[in-house]
Amino acid sequence: MQKLLEGIHKFREHELGRYQELFHRLSKEGQFPHTLFITCCDSRVLAELITQSQPGDLFVVKNVGNIVPPAHVIGSTNSTAAAIEFAVEALGVKDIVVCGHSSCGAMHALLENKPTTLPHLDTWLEVADPVRKLITSNYKHLKETEDKVAAAAEENVLFALENLHTYPVIQKKLEEGTLHLHGWFFQIATAEIFAYNPKTQQFELIKQEV
Repeated sequence: MQKLLEGIHKFREHELGRYQELFHRLSKEGQFPHTLFITCCDSRVLAELITQSQPGDLFVVKNVGNIVPPAHVIGSTNSTAAAIEFAVEALGVKDIVVCGHSSCGAMHALLENKPTTLPHLDTWLEVADPVRKLITSNYKHLKETEDKVAAAAEENVLFALENLHTYPVIQKKLEEGTLHLHGWFFQIATAEIFAYNPKTQQFELIKQEV
């Protein structure tokens, strides 16, 4: 907690000046983020940092494993759906990014498939069980656990993109051509970001345009 308090004072003393006008404008005009960014609540994955975004740019949803349940999953297991609907319908975002990452603890737990003493976590991970089954059946050639976890993290992003299509509000926007979906993978060790290319069916490094 002390580090948080020190950070608050540091922000107000050294950083607030260059953001004050922006915060004042956002407080008066409201928020108009251009992108819904769905990522894992892993403390090493910071959407605003890796995209160098400003306050008001991103509508960020963080959950365990950046899982996107299909639209029919309701109740306490799908607060993510509420954020999706709000971002797309009320805020009018133009893009949705689902960003998985390397060394994902949620994907490791998903592949282990062992009951824990954490009932909410177990129920949440059940949503992504199709990913576990896919890795088990199609990735038998992978021997190292970390390789399987990485494969699961990538497949989980694709699973999320598929599930996004089940939301009526998203279907409508996609048909109108006013919304675009993107699958990303963040490699923590190198801070590189890979984007899924539907044409090659591969995650490809996002390179700086010359």
